[in-house]
Amino acid sequence: MEPDLNTQTVEESLTKSKRSCQQYEVVVKPTQWSIIYSSEYNIGFCGLEKLHPFDSGKWGKIFEFLKVAGMLREDTVVEPMEATEEDLLLVHSNKYLRSLKLANIVEGMNEWSINVAGITEVPPVALLPNFIVQKKVLRPFRFQTSGTIMGGKLAIERGWAINIGGGFHHCSANRGGGFCAYADITLSIQYAFQIFNISKAMIIDLDAHQGNGHERDFMDDNKVYILDIFNRDIYPHDGFAKRAIKRKVEIGCFTDNEKYLKLVERHVEGALNEFTPDLVVYNAGTDILEGDPLGLLSITAEGIIQRDEIVFTKCRSRNIPIVMVTSGGYLRETARIVANSILNLRHKSLISCTEAEQAGLIEPDDFDHFGTPI
Repeated sequence: MEPDLNTQTVEESLTKSKRSCQQYEVVVKPTQWSIIYSSEYNIGFCGLEKLHPFDSGKWGKIFEFLKVAGMLREDTVVEPMEATEEDLLLVHSNKYLRSLKLANIVEGMNEWSINVAGITEVPPVALLPNFIVQKKVLRPFRFQTSGTIMGGKLAIERGWAINIGGGFHHCSANRGGGFCAYADITLSIQYAFQIFNISKAMIIDLDAHQGNGHERDFMDDNKVYILDIFNRDIYPHDGFAKRAIKRKVEIGCFTDNEKYLKLVERHVEGALNEFTPDLVVYNAGTDILEGDPLGLLSITAEGIIQRDEIVFTKCRSRNIPIVMVTSGGYLRETARIVANSILNLRHKSLISCTEAEQAGLIEPDDFDHFGTPI
């Protein structure tokens, strides 16, 4: 794949005057966890979401599992606002954002959603009026994107944050794809650069797929270090984007726990020894799970939980702020696994919020650290 042509680059967009960000203006109470979620994250439109293997209600299921475990409830989770066009324009070009609204490439169909159909990989979406697609598909993506922006802020202020959604790592400033319509990782980092004046950031991308979107955005940017461990044999095969990866670890289909976790341990440690960031964005895709039809790896549920623990331990022990986003995962059981991993991080004291714990209505001791009633 070649670089995008005749489009506004991230660097060009950043020459504009500094923007405020509405997500940074949200007041977070001491009794709220640094965990971000909105019911607006979930996608549903006329049953068409069933044509894609992605579980479009995954995010709500994660939240419900954490509620049942007694960790969260509606008033102890941070709820983001919808990202506005002004928020998105820090990174995205006007041309790209317009392409999500109208597509003039097919004569007589300029009110339909051709570009969004390609991004979501659901062809019938092209036949839906764009106002429906905006409400049912892109609006949830905008809420999740703002959650990742908010996550960067909370991580810097509190040391850690988790966005139950986000992780749209195939979207760059000028191109969407792979069920990713907005470049939330790039946006989170660029807002941290602009508003918090951080000097360096790291992306640890452990989704099964190469994170070609943020890689294209941070090409030749020495302020951003990218570690990407991915299956070389699956989408997106973006050779150009690979040039941006500072520590590239390509693995093959059906890699198992033993090999994978050793690689994660070695390369996260190595990356943090080479580069000391002011913020880590951790793309924690669960499509590495054995049986996932798109990830094609053989990592168990326990292996995913161990992976997340490794990453948090290495960042938290160095006092490096970390925000985790949940990214890909194409099996129905992934929601439970993500929830169990968050509960494990809490059990291991890698994440905490004493005020939120004391505000709880359900005694945490009624459940084990995987959320199962005792």
